[in-house]
Amino acid sequence: MSSVSPIQIPSRLPLLLTHEGVLLPGSTMRTSVDTVRNLQLVRSRLLKGTSLQSTILGVIPNTPDPASDTQDLPPLHRIGTAALAVQVVGSNWPKPHYTLLITGLCRFQIIQVLKEKPYPVAEVEQLDRLEEFPNTCKTREELGELSEQFYRYAVQLVEMLDMSVPAVAKLRRLLDSLPREALPDILTSIIRTSNKEKLQILDAVSLEERFKMTIPLLVRQIEGLKLLQKTRKPKQDDDKRVIAIRPIRRITHIPGTLEDEDEDEDNDDIVMLEKKIRTSSMPEQAHKVCVKEIKRLKKMPQSMPEYALTRNYLELMVELPWNKSTTDHLDIRAARILLDNDHYAMEKLKKRVLEYLAVRQLKNNLKGPILCFVGPPGVGKTSVGRSVAKTLGREFHRIALGGVCDQSDIRGHRRTYVGSMPGRIINGLKTVGVNNPVFLLDEVDKLGKSLQGDPAAALLEVLDPEQNHNFTDHYLNVAFDLSQVLFIATANTTATIPPALLDRMEIIQVPGYTQEEKVEIAHRHLIPKQLEQHGLTPQQIQIPQVTTLAIITRYTREAGVRSLDRRFGAVCRAVAVKVAEGQHKEARLGRSDVTEGEGCREHVLEDAKPESISDTADLALPPEMPILIDFHALKDILGPPLYEMEVSERLNQPGVAIGLAWTPLGGKIMFVEASRMDGEGQLTLTGQLGDIMKESAHLAISWLRSNAKKYHLTNAFGSFDLLDNTDIHLHFPAGAVTKDGPSAGVTIVTCLASLFSGRLVRSDVAMTGEITLRGLVLPVGGIKDKVLAAHRAGLKQVIIPQRNEKDLEEIPSNVRQDLNFVPASCLDEVLNAAFDGGFAAKARPGLIDSKL
Repeated sequence: MSSVSPIQIPSRLPLLLTHEGVLLPGSTMRTSVDTVRNLQLVRSRLLKGTSLQSTILGVIPNTPDPASDTQDLPPLHRIGTAALAVQVVGSNWPKPHYTLLITGLCRFQIIQVLKEKPYPVAEVEQLDRLEEFPNTCKTREELGELSEQFYRYAVQLVEMLDMSVPAVAKLRRLLDSLPREALPDILTSIIRTSNKEKLQILDAVSLEERFKMTIPLLVRQIEGLKLLQKTRKPKQDDDKRVIAIRPIRRITHIPGTLEDEDEDEDNDDIVMLEKKIRTSSMPEQAHKVCVKEIKRLKKMPQSMPEYALTRNYLELMVELPWNKSTTDHLDIRAARILLDNDHYAMEKLKKRVLEYLAVRQLKNNLKGPILCFVGPPGVGKTSVGRSVAKTLGREFHRIALGGVCDQSDIRGHRRTYVGSMPGRIINGLKTVGVNNPVFLLDEVDKLGKSLQGDPAAALLEVLDPEQNHNFTDHYLNVAFDLSQVLFIATANTTATIPPALLDRMEIIQVPGYTQEEKVEIAHRHLIPKQLEQHGLTPQQIQIPQVTTLAIITRYTREAGVRSLDRRFGAVCRAVAVKVAEGQHKEARLGRSDVTEGEGCREHVLEDAKPESISDTADLALPPEMPILIDFHALKDILGPPLYEMEVSERLNQPGVAIGLAWTPLGGKIMFVEASRMDGEGQLTLTGQLGDIMKESAHLAISWLRSNAKKYHLTNAFGSFDLLDNTDIHLHFPAGAVTKDGPSAGVTIVTCLASLFSGRLVRSDVAMTGEITLRGLVLPVGGIKDKVLAAHRAGLKQVIIPQRNEKDLEEIPSNVRQDLNFVPASCLDEVLNAAFDGGFAAKARPGLIDSKL
């Protein structure tokens, strides 16, 4: 029997205060030092000391070090651990601190604190000794039955683990080589225990007491491993991982009870995830990928960053609706009623939806159409997409594409990137939970382009019926079938949509509303909505159709109804004030009867001047209900009219004509003004015109110069050369707005013809059309929007190209009845229709036949 002299610790030890973990004799721990007293201890003792004794510290658990050295020391834990500082690593980020690697030697008890600054030093008494006991029969006999029982449980625990793991094999050797007295402390620091339980072991000075407290911890760990093995598959080779054990020198943090429960929940979640993968109906390719990833996840420590990425990926794969879909409502009659109730007009759009329902009845596996609603803002493109989903009985999801400039928003990020996520298409499918929803791609004409790629190019695969059945998101990296999704895109114009993307969509024009349609929409939808939002009832306010028409014509100038909706909101707020004031006065007057002549009325008959809604002449009594909104009340609420009919007064001199223009906001009337002055034959164009419109102006002056004799057009000096010593200035008002396009050609010709002939153009005539040098009138686009703009402006006659006559079928019948259309194939017909009495050419003298 050989013995080794015991290791004796100094009687005075510097104290290292910790609150993150508990260091037991025989174990190793890393701890961070960043407080004032602990930093002084490391700098003064560890870094400057040269002897072995200077590396021995007293580690006090469960005692936080005060942040400032001016604060008093907190109560110290009675029992501590003498430790040997093995390694010191310093760093300045994010703040100065040291990381210590310390090994526990033995227990000690604090007798007296000798000093507190710059770091605490205490007089200590050693409670046990770190000695090497020979592994002999006599030693085992002294330990008794308690030691043997502890040893059997320790061996059973280790043998339940995978012996191929180096840490497990080393622990098995330690059980046979280390003295039994050291095993309770070492195993307690390795198995899953809370800080509270470790403190109890540290405070157990008696070896017998230490064994009794450690054995239940081993039993609990063994039972946990048995339960975990039962829930797993029979394949034990892969499952015998180090789950409950950590290598002695790799303790980065001390787990607590709450963390243990979280890890158990994570293991249960993985089992549930694996079960969902087995029972899911995903395609074979996706299933193989999931099985491969779940195997990798089982072998992966939870501390690895890739663990969370892989788990999130598998959860997404399980949640995606690979084969889950909703049943379409194919009742065409009910669908027609629902669409008519939700939206007024839009006949072409409703017809297309009903056609899809009809074909869907005949063929179940019909691919989802890809529609694109193009029209000005406020006409209901987005809301009608929601109504389509409601009609079909499908889920609805809106994807806003305005300003998107990264193709990863569509296709997703690859999983190699930090913070990677799937694209908006896959995210939308996860949100709705079915594979046949209605996807609304809003503002597809406002996609951007940047160094991160072109999202419009990424949409080519999504919106191609021949390709989207095999859509591959970069995040998923497996194909997903989008052929059952009904894609509806919205745009204000097709000019900014790439041709390749435009070719994949079925364009449905959604034009602006006529005044009659706006009146119907207001009384069917807008006014009831505003009344509900403002807490009013039809018994409290009445808005006649005459008032609605006045708001449309005098206070709004738009193709949609958004401004109109805001105007109704302003009217309702004003009425709400009067109603609230009336209720307050009613309560104050004790609901006494009020005579009719003393009431404060809010409207007056047409032959009498009405009282202003803001009139405060008689505030004694509440207003009579309902409050009628007439034009005078409208003026009090909304102020003076914003728009007036100014067509007739603008055409009071030669050289002015009215044209029609198309904008993304709908059609609008456009004035063209011309003047001439002495000069050198220059043509000046103003009004922020584009190149095409400038070319139209040059075409117009060239045609008039070549036909000046025919129409007897002269300049101020009586010359048929219209530019001889004459400058011409063409101006298009609203100079802040960019204007371009060929459709102003006939308007420019008419304006210049009026200028050189001295005749006035008819004030009720507007025109549109492209011209050529031969005097032909070519067709243009946007006829319906332009005609609606002329109708809103109160014009009576519209000159259009003859080849655009077919577009008049799209115009409502009541608008066609109010307007007189003049189809023109040449400029002669345009000029004859634009001037009162026509614009006849000068008769040419008869030719004399030669007798020679």
